[in-house]
Amino acid sequence: MLPTSDGHIALNLPRPEDWELIPALLGKPASDWAELARIAAQRETAALLEQGRLLGLAIAADMAPTATPSPFKIDRLAAPRPPVPVPLVIDLSALWAGPLAASLLGMAGARVIKVESTTRPDGARAGDPTFFNLLNAGKESMKLDFRDPQHVQRLAELIARADIIIESSRPRALAALGISAEREAARGATWISITAHGRTGDAANWIGFGDDAGIAGGLGTVMRRFWGESLFAGDAIADPLTGITAALAGWAAFRAGGGTLISLALADVVAHACALHEAAPEELKSWQALAEADHQNLYPLRQPVI
Repeated sequence: MLPTSDGHIALNLPRPEDWELIPALLGKPASDWAELARIAAQRETAALLEQGRLLGLAIAADMAPTATPSPFKIDRLAAPRPPVPVPLVIDLSALWAGPLAASLLGMAGARVIKVESTTRPDGARAGDPTFFNLLNAGKESMKLDFRDPQHVQRLAELIARADIIIESSRPRALAALGISAEREAARGATWISITAHGRTGDAANWIGFGDDAGIAGGLGTVMRRFWGESLFAGDAIADPLTGITAALAGWAAFRAGGGTLISLALADVVAHACALHEAAPEELKSWQALAEADHQNLYPLRQPVI
């Protein structure tokens, strides 16, 4: 979270190559976060946001949440059909939100196949293996080389059999492989698209992760009202919120007959959650006291399904 001359931005630099873009973002190089923060404090929020998005950086402005009646957009593209007893879920997603949604669908009784690129596997594999296993244990696994036409054909055939497809790619990435969410929904599948900021317009190309997407959804502003400064809340909080929402929406759409394209944006889910309930100051103080006094989990941790 970085102060600017007129506000705050959240900036995520998870890849080494992201640092190579900092001179283009700021107009001068920065070798570490302290130097980056010093320069960013002299720049306007809007200018940094526009330039960062053009560069493909995960960047968001700290702004108030916008209340939305629903955190997702649903398009029904085919007539309902009777649901099969055991739906086939193809999990093309990575990191947290999508894999969590697929894991929950598996716990609900679906058969889940996780598909990864051989050249660009799920980035969560590089993190805590226990966390990765929690999100992905129990899924069948398939690795495909998307540069190989035969592997792309196998992917298309697999998707054509699926009842539910979950992906977290920018729309142009799947389009380059000849895969169309609209076409699959039109044949009766339930397609769940998880993005940072949406799958249409300029926002379809914006990069985002759970922490910065939470700030884009207004979480920093909510925190500032009570703690006096813009803060992150939770760990990449937009991801678990969106994963749970995606699983619920996907299962409901499947049970209702499929033929549905569901678009979920991390930032929109956080904005919707922030608008649902705003804790009173005394309530927050009580929660904070509980958190500082007790480090035990409120509920038993969910275990991986082997």
